[in-house]
Amino acid sequence: MNNILKAITKDSFVLPIVAIIMGLILGAIVMLIGGYNPIDAYSALLTRVYGDPYDFGEAIREMTPLIMTGMAFAFAARAGLFNIGGEGQFLIGMTAATVVAVNLHGLPAYIHAPLAIIAGAVFGGLWAAIAGFLKAVRGVNEVISCIMLNWIGLYLANFVINHFMLLQGQNRSEDIQPSASIAIMWLSEMMGNARVHWGTAIALAAAVFFYVFMWKTKQGYELRAVGFNQDASKYAGMNVNRNIVKAMFISGMFAGLAGSFEVLGVFQYQSVMASSPGTGFDGIAVALIGLNNPFGIILGSILFGTLTYGSAGMSFSADVPPEIVRIVIGAIIFFIAAQGIVRWVLKPFYAKRKKEKVL
Repeated sequence: MNNILKAITKDSFVLPIVAIIMGLILGAIVMLIGGYNPIDAYSALLTRVYGDPYDFGEAIREMTPLIMTGMAFAFAARAGLFNIGGEGQFLIGMTAATVVAVNLHGLPAYIHAPLAIIAGAVFGGLWAAIAGFLKAVRGVNEVISCIMLNWIGLYLANFVINHFMLLQGQNRSEDIQPSASIAIMWLSEMMGNARVHWGTAIALAAAVFFYVFMWKTKQGYELRAVGFNQDASKYAGMNVNRNIVKAMFISGMFAGLAGSFEVLGVFQYQSVMASSPGTGFDGIAVALIGLNNPFGIILGSILFGTLTYGSAGMSFSADVPPEIVRIVIGAIIFFIAAQGIVRWVLKPFYAKRKKEKVL
């Protein structure tokens, strides 16, 4: 019990909670300035997400890829890398899963679906490893290479769909084989045909893997050491270049899995996209909210998914523009990043608690 209380009172727990509250308060102030009722708006948001089985299932569906792209950014960040390329890795993983799911026929579901998922993970990882290799061998900044790879990934994905799997007369691929689907049909029927799928369970398992690998294994220790200080790691005998590529590969696998879940579990096909869907970039915000901790990222994705999916309820029920939700999310990230402001707000409470301890 004492350990739980200590965890709850730690800065790593208190600061994000206060930052979230401050972000919601700032959003409420913006609503008041605009002539909207913040209580009605937030009530409509929560009702939209949790007031109906279908909407609750769709909200879970919204959160799942955010968990994966959030962990993609966080894993690289723990190794001292800024993986802004989750968007491209997401799209390449999606395309690889689509190729396997559409073109392989006659396979049983217990082989076809895992094979498509693995293809998405591996190709997402390889796409990220390109940036890692350039960083390790040539010293190319991963931010620049990842941004370039995002655009290449978008157009490469569209090229593959347009030239090899395009459904005649449509701007999308052919449907995947039923054996490659990871949709949970019985649960979907219980939740009003919400598009729930096994990817959510895999995402939760991936968070456990992230934690165990990063904090309980020798390889994870090396990755974190490289992230803290590359020179000291090299002096200690660690292969810095190999760890950079490894970190980016595993990071890309998370993002690639997110893309494969969208095809195999949600849409059952892949569209030709005019622009990037933004899931990889949203994952960065989720990782920042979760402080690059896998379990914090799960909580961050719940918050982010609730706000983004529930924003439609704010629009329809309270007539509040959905852009205000982006203001709230931006404010939360700002307050998490600017922890000095949060600490200043909490200073009187900490002073009071310290005084009570002395007495």
